[in-house]
Amino acid sequence: MGKVARMLMATPFTTVQSWWRKTFSAPTDGITTLYRAWRNRFLWQRLRLWLWLALICLLSFTLRDIYSLFFPFAELQQLPEVLRTQRIVINVAMLATLIICFALHKTKLGRHRPDLLFLGSSWSISLASQLFATIRGFALPDTIGWSLLFLSQAVLMPVCWILHLLTQVSVLIYYFGVNTALGLKTPIPDHPGIYNVTFILYIFWFCTICDIGVYLYDRLQRSEFFARQELESAYQKLKVAEAKYRSIFENAVEGIFQSSPDGRYITANPALARIYGYSLVDEVTANFTDIEQLYVDPNRRAEFVRLMEKYGSVSEFESQIYRQDGSIVWISEKAYAVRDEEGKLLYYEGLIEDITQRKQTEEELRVFFHAVSHDLRNPVLGTLMVLKNLLARSEENIAISRSILERMIQSSDRQLNLINSLMETHISEVQGVVLQRQTVQLLTVVEAAIADLEPLLAQNQAKLTNLVSADLPLVNADPTQLWRVFSNLIVNALKHNPPELLLTINATRKDEMIYCTVSDNGVGISQQQSERLFDLYFRGANIGNSVSLGLGLYLCKQIIHAHGGEIGVNSALDAGATFWFTLPIS
Repeated sequence: MGKVARMLMATPFTTVQSWWRKTFSAPTDGITTLYRAWRNRFLWQRLRLWLWLALICLLSFTLRDIYSLFFPFAELQQLPEVLRTQRIVINVAMLATLIICFALHKTKLGRHRPDLLFLGSSWSISLASQLFATIRGFALPDTIGWSLLFLSQAVLMPVCWILHLLTQVSVLIYYFGVNTALGLKTPIPDHPGIYNVTFILYIFWFCTICDIGVYLYDRLQRSEFFARQELESAYQKLKVAEAKYRSIFENAVEGIFQSSPDGRYITANPALARIYGYSLVDEVTANFTDIEQLYVDPNRRAEFVRLMEKYGSVSEFESQIYRQDGSIVWISEKAYAVRDEEGKLLYYEGLIEDITQRKQTEEELRVFFHAVSHDLRNPVLGTLMVLKNLLARSEENIAISRSILERMIQSSDRQLNLINSLMETHISEVQGVVLQRQTVQLLTVVEAAIADLEPLLAQNQAKLTNLVSADLPLVNADPTQLWRVFSNLIVNALKHNPPELLLTINATRKDEMIYCTVSDNGVGISQQQSERLFDLYFRGANIGNSVSLGLGLYLCKQIIHAHGGEIGVNSALDAGATFWFTLPIS
């Protein structure tokens, strides 16, 4: 039973405790903190206005009392003698307290704690007359003064209802408590007692109405403040999102557009302007009043609109267009139709990508297949002819001469080399050149390449001079890939020149790079050929009947670029050629 009783008693206590903490505890979230800071500023600003109003109001009553000393008002003759003669003193005391409150209002304390200044200014006015009356030995029910005080505070400072309640309760406690304890009477002949039912009901309901009004206004302000904060937060998030998407729009690699059904660009991003050859976005929206004129084939716009009407979107819609300078490029469009709730077409929106490079690559790929079909077909046909001739003989035991076997082996080797070159080129195009780096002495790589090519050098009666020094700085490189570069450059020189060629390999230091050269005294290379020598599938004019796809020098360029170096050639017709490349020093 005792436990149950404690639980029943704890329920109202817990409720009161929860209300107290909710009302008077410190803020628990950021928005509440912001609201209380706003409420303090509001209270501080309105307090200054209220002080001015109280000062003017008090001055008006003081002037009335001064005037009444010389020209008595009939309405004041009914007041007790002590109030008629001492009222100016009370007013002067209250004026002094108001001036002190003005001074405090401008201080740091008044700015940061307007609640304390609110209570102080209210008590200085309401309790001044009460103290004076207590000293003079009577109770003073200041109905008019309290009404003006509580009403003006509720109207001008309608926040923090608890402050208004404290102001009112303090005055009433003093009036009823102190006067009862001292046994004081009012100076009013008709109502000498301090407990007057009409007076009590009036004060109670007047204060209650004022406090309810303040409470409701405070709650309304709090709700509006929270709504404004949420709106501001949403607006800030919207600005961040807009900035993010604006950044994506401005910095996108693909062109982004919105176009009207009648063929005008509504919006465009900088990437689209660059694709079309313009420097400013405004030039795109201003100059393209009819998008149909953009296409090389004027029927492409009509086809675009037809697909949009039929499917609502297009993807990989490839076309050739004119750029601003008149040049032609390939683009790929991906777009969809934007409609309103009723299904009415508003505009087209989508992406445009410049696919000119891809189209060129596709064209090069077609050349590549042509080269493969041509270069691999001849050695295969030769091998087939030899084998068919052998099978056409009537003898049961076919004797194959050594020269025939050698021709078959050479043909197979050439096919294998071509296939390996194709595979290596494909891998380097898709994955890039893969390097297994280590600290390398360049002389060791060069000597290995020369040793492997000695039979080929002897066959071509070529003479090679190696000037690479062992004192060169080390490089951080892939020795196998560098061996391929030196081997390809040597083989390339032997392939494109007559026998008895003179070759020279050298390497020197230039700043933080090693500068390597492979020179010959051969027939040389024209300027036009030099510019395309390292391109994919390019074959020189002096290649004769050699079976080649033009991949060797291209692979050399890929390998040197992967190491962080550069490669090139210096040559002229009948002046030999010097192939050079650079490698960073470790």
